[in-house]
Amino acid sequence: MKAQASQMAYQPRLKVMYEEKVRPALMKQFGYRNIWQAPRPQKIVVSMGVSEATNDFEALESAVDELALIVGQRPCITRARRSIAAFNVRQGQAIGCKATLRGARMWEFADRLFNVAVPRIRDFRGLPRSGFDGRGNYTVGINDHLIFPELTYDDVKKTRGLSITIVTTAETDDQGIALLEALGLPLVSE
Repeated sequence: MKAQASQMAYQPRLKVMYEEKVRPALMKQFGYRNIWQAPRPQKIVVSMGVSEATNDFEALESAVDELALIVGQRPCITRARRSIAAFNVRQGQAIGCKATLRGARMWEFADRLFNVAVPRIRDFRGLPRSGFDGRGNYTVGINDHLIFPELTYDDVKKTRGLSITIVTTAETDDQGIALLEALGLPLVSE
């Protein structure tokens, strides 16, 4: 009975596509013999810096609420590691928020990011390939968090930028590019 329930459990659309189409194609392309050798997304980290949080704690609270609407879970507040006098930042002071997504939430967020949010960027022609770090992980900065359909102009007091990092098990940038393009990430063609 439990085996049937687990087989009928909800699977995110992008994860099903990865298992049925993307992983076999990557195995053929790179000559892997084991499915665990094929690169796969490990986690997605979404972070938002809030520079005015040093003076106004309500700005940080609104940023946390907006990020929670975007990612579907409560983000943690990040604090300064050391004091920087030029920025009026003291060690331990709250300066932003971040959320780490794994499992089904990661797949759902990636699906919304690739297919809904990123195409809503003004004058969008593709994301830059320069965001890869040499180990197959991809980081992109987004200037306006209103591209996500979960937020409306009425909910937001100030537009903010955020950083999205997709961590993969790929060992090289070529493997990471092949994985993310197969999943639907719109990268600029060379």
